[in-house]
Amino acid sequence: MNLFRKKPIQALLNESGVKGASLRKELSAFDLTMLGIGAIIGTGIFVLTGVAAAEHAGPALVLSFALSALACVFAALCYAEFASTVPVSGSAYTYSYAAFGELIAWILGWDLILEYGVASSAVAAGWSGYFQGLLAGFGIELPKALTSAYDPEKGTIIDLPAIFIVLFITILLNMGAKKSARFNAIIVFVKVAVILLFLAVGVWYVKPENWTPFMPYGFAGVATGAATVFFAYIGFDAVSTAAEEVRNPQRNMPIGIIVSLLVCTLLYIAVSLVLTGIVPYDQLNVKNPVAFALSYIQQDWVAGFISLGAIAGITTVLLVMLYGQTRLFYAISRDGLLPKVFARISPTRQIPYVNTWLTGAAVSVFAGVIPLNKLAELTNIGTLFAFITVSIGVLVLRKTQPDLKRAFRVPFVPFVPILAVLFCGYLVLQLPATTWIGFVSWLLIGLVIYFAYGRKHSVLNETAESEEKVG
Repeated sequence: MNLFRKKPIQALLNESGVKGASLRKELSAFDLTMLGIGAIIGTGIFVLTGVAAAEHAGPALVLSFALSALACVFAALCYAEFASTVPVSGSAYTYSYAAFGELIAWILGWDLILEYGVASSAVAAGWSGYFQGLLAGFGIELPKALTSAYDPEKGTIIDLPAIFIVLFITILLNMGAKKSARFNAIIVFVKVAVILLFLAVGVWYVKPENWTPFMPYGFAGVATGAATVFFAYIGFDAVSTAAEEVRNPQRNMPIGIIVSLLVCTLLYIAVSLVLTGIVPYDQLNVKNPVAFALSYIQQDWVAGFISLGAIAGITTVLLVMLYGQTRLFYAISRDGLLPKVFARISPTRQIPYVNTWLTGAAVSVFAGVIPLNKLAELTNIGTLFAFITVSIGVLVLRKTQPDLKRAFRVPFVPFVPILAVLFCGYLVLQLPATTWIGFVSWLLIGLVIYFAYGRKHSVLNETAESEEKVG
């Protein structure tokens, strides 16, 4: 059996147009841009900025964000070409099916299950922490046993707020992609407004002398800072999972991916400039650098808004991660590599409703019961692996199918895809050995599942059998 059999792009496009078995096309370029911003701006802007400035880059943090953005822009351009050429659910998994064949597609799909699933659980746990902090501000304390994942030493049994937010998002996703996108857009406006409020208040307290020395740890510190803050950008790839539900995807997908990344980059750079201008960089090694900076300039009245912005930011990240996970399961299941139940569509709302509930239930259990500190690191390597594969895939399809209709084309091929691979490859090498061991272990589990189930149930088997009968 050919493990690298490819799925024709025309077959992929035909699947997305099957009446009653495909998803409803109702998302616009604006919806996609909001989904992108919702996925990217989370705790990163409120947390990572301080540590990266204090320990690695100093005021040159702005250069670290620029370097990370370059790596993401190169990868985003490659995603945009695929998303406009193959506007089908599944993101990098689907693109790999067309470029590399079934086995590589499965490996990448299994990798993305790790990325979205673990990220969703970890983000839900983070949301719980901020939410409990907000309640504490009003004098409300939850019973200790219900505040965190199972840990007998700390006296905690279950993280009830984490379960609550996952189930809330699951209910929202079951109402349809358009309603989910509207909710996301409202929350995105809230958190962007909070960031703009910080900039508007903080800019008046900037002292240029705090930017000297600009690069206290040299360029090596800037590069390490880039590897640290890169993970603040993770999430834009989830936009491509919406491709099958987009009106005019050939035009709107590239707009949503690229514009959301550019908007977030500008906000990150502006925040890092104001932050290091207000507070000397060596004092920023705190968990809440934005709120700390406001306290530093005695503007505590804004701190409550910052907490609200952080909660809003985490909520939309969770929404987009869970959304991406359900569409990924849908695509893999439709291809037969996972049980068909994951591809069952609601006849009224045209969403994968069974899959959505199963995903929500699984993520809520992980978020509520299992400590995820170490597992969360696996999200990073999974994302970078996907970026590298998609970038190589652009080069492969340009070579093997040069006449394929491409609504958006990556400029300066092969340089941009190669730069994406080099930048992301460098960042992958910065990750610890334990993360690599966990990642390889996860992929080995995936290979067992593929050879035990997926290879036998692949829809390409049915296609091959039909062709043999005709022959």
